[in-house]
Amino acid sequence: MVNSKKKSAKKKKRAAKKANSNSHAVQLRNKPLRTLTEEALSKYFKDLNGHQPTNLYDFVIGEVEAPLLQSVMEYTEGNQTIAADILGINRATLRKKLKQYRLYN
Repeated sequence: MVNSKKKSAKKKKRAAKKANSNSHAVQLRNKPLRTLTEEALSKYFKDLNGHQPTNLYDFVIGEVEAPLLQSVMEYTEGNQTIAADILGINRATLRKKLKQYRLYN
């Protein structure tokens, strides 16, 4: 009887821990991209420790654009016409950007 109470208590503790970790993941997923970007840039500036960044615009666009293109290309199973339509850009522009980031041929 005592052994089954211990097992029950351990199960409850594990379930509570899992629920707590899942709620953190849900909170993170529910943050708007804008908020996540602001938080990432704030941390980036803090980590610079007083140094001034250079070419920040190109750096940020490159960090965001490459995974955006990759994700859309995966979603469209490599169909550049559909991908360009989803992105709202010309197919030639998409091809240029894919070449720039060495994604798809």
